[in-house]
Amino acid sequence: MSSVGAALPALPARITIREVGPRDGLQPEPPVPVATRVQLVMALIDAGVSLIEVAAFVSPKAVPAMAGAAEVMAALPRSPSVRHVALVPNVRGAELAAEAGVDALTLTVSASEGYSQRNVHMSVEDSLAQVAAIRSAIGGDLPMDTVISCAFGSPYEGDLDPAAVADLGRRALGSGSTSLTYADTTGMATPRRVRDLLAETGNDGGLHLHDTRGTALVNAYAALEAGVTRFDTAVGGLGGSPFAAGAGGNLATEDLVHMCDDLGIATGIDLGALLAISSQVAETVGHPVPSRVAAAGPRSRLHPG
Repeated sequence: MSSVGAALPALPARITIREVGPRDGLQPEPPVPVATRVQLVMALIDAGVSLIEVAAFVSPKAVPAMAGAAEVMAALPRSPSVRHVALVPNVRGAELAAEAGVDALTLTVSASEGYSQRNVHMSVEDSLAQVAAIRSAIGGDLPMDTVISCAFGSPYEGDLDPAAVADLGRRALGSGSTSLTYADTTGMATPRRVRDLLAETGNDGGLHLHDTRGTALVNAYAALEAGVTRFDTAVGGLGGSPFAAGAGGNLATEDLVHMCDDLGIATGIDLGALLAISSQVAETVGHPVPSRVAAAGPRSRLHPG
């Protein structure tokens, strides 16, 4: 007989969510006007999101959807309680982001050679070298998070050794990164593989999960059980990689907040406000968003009947 109210594993009391919808979520979509992107960031702040990846300082020819990154930053009001983050691919991007007044940088280094070549047209080693080059160019004050992409496997090489992935992360820290995030770029992670990687890396890093195979939320729960307290998510579950066939969107912010609310894990984010934003995002991009909670509504709406 199952017991009612059985004890759950020890879980964090609070987590930090880095909202990546305005960058990673919108990047694969047709370009959205700067003003609309600014409105999205402002709405997320009003909903309680305090850490937001707002833009990417990349070539507008290469990524048209991210054109106008400096204009986005210039239009955003600043507050000590909100941190604006930007993705940069190289030294020039980092310099432009620093000039625009970002609070922190993210830089991607792939654990997969095949993915690295297709995504940034560099080897893993050359990509890793950008970490030190950026730190040298911008000085020591600006935080820089290196996102280790394909951390749970690659569509080109298949499974990757968790110890090798962890070593790549340690080398990034030694080169000037201040933190690490391990990304399931193409949705190859499972709870077992999450535990395997965390056994090598520890639980200080963040996780960036994609829902290609419908496992993002259960992977997040496995990470919570292991003590991870930082997650990247995108409102509506938008996103996806153009360099891996079939790659799905990010773990939806509202899906993770919905689960955390039920588990008593604080996020600081208002679910109702987030769902309203998700609905607006669907109108902005012109198609339904992948989020399950956006589609079905929160469980608190259910009534016995």
